[in-house]
Amino acid sequence: MSCLAFDGASSSRSNRLWRAFRSWGPLQLLVAVVPAISHAQKKPTKPAGAEPKPEPALSAIFAAFDKYEVVGMPETHGMKDLDDFILSFIRNRFFPEKVNDIEVECGNSLYQAVLDPYIAGEDVPFAEVQKVWRNTTQPMCGTSGFFEQFFPLVRAINQKLPAEKRLRVLAGDPPIDWDQAKTIEDYRNFFNRDASIASVMEKEVLSKHRKALMLFGTFHLFHGAPDAVSIYEKDYPNVTFIITDSGYFNVGSAASSENPFISWQPPSLAKIKNTWIADLGLDSFFPPPIMIDQDCHAKNEFPKELQKSMGRWWMPSFI
Repeated sequence: MSCLAFDGASSSRSNRLWRAFRSWGPLQLLVAVVPAISHAQKKPTKPAGAEPKPEPALSAIFAAFDKYEVVGMPETHGMKDLDDFILSFIRNRFFPEKVNDIEVECGNSLYQAVLDPYIAGEDVPFAEVQKVWRNTTQPMCGTSGFFEQFFPLVRAINQKLPAEKRLRVLAGDPPIDWDQAKTIEDYRNFFNRDASIASVMEKEVLSKHRKALMLFGTFHLFHGAPDAVSIYEKDYPNVTFIITDSGYFNVGSAASSENPFISWQPPSLAKIKNTWIADLGLDSFFPPPIMIDQDCHAKNEFPKELQKSMGRWWMPSFI
């Protein structure tokens, strides 16, 4: 086996792999849009602890906006049920009463000046608007069926709203210009996606005392980690309510009696603070990345700084 493809220092190598893993994205406050899905990984042992109490997800999320300025949740990372729930949530007639802005991962901030008039209902060629999510730093955005629906949906909603109630969509991805970015070094200038996401949130939402729905992969939404939410929380603490999905949580068949969520009525939401879910590790919810050390040894595990129980640094809840 050769590691020549991973040239450079071991720490740099691991960081690149970890960043690549984080870019897939999809955690702090919510559990169960659908019953948990089984994956071919070890089944976690259920710790002792209080049972989470599910409640209807829609009303619980609206209630969260009464207390928090930002609600963050994952989207378009292979969870069709969750994506469909988000679209139905945005369609709800109460949504514009609670939310001003929607910041998205699949949005190149270079094109914000194109996006704003389109979302406001002005006559903008759709081919130009598509660049917003097709020309980002993330290949998966360009093939996303979710965002092909999302942007026209918000535009259509706005056309029925008075000007003061209209929603704004904020592009959070760095402003990369692919006509100018020709080399890997050009691309690296736009690699700090979390800084871009946090900057948009601070400038366009929090400093203006607005309310925002944040649609990003979960690894941009942790509290107490080097990610977007943690960056802006240095100046704006305790303003963000984070939702995650239970899609990787391996409890056997969705219909199995071993499934701890079998009695839940989807979509449901539950706060997990002081429950048995809070004692689980991250690897109960997401597949660990493959890390390569300087001796070319592969490890299928999370970095040590992420090997903590859920309750220690993210979640009061879980969807």
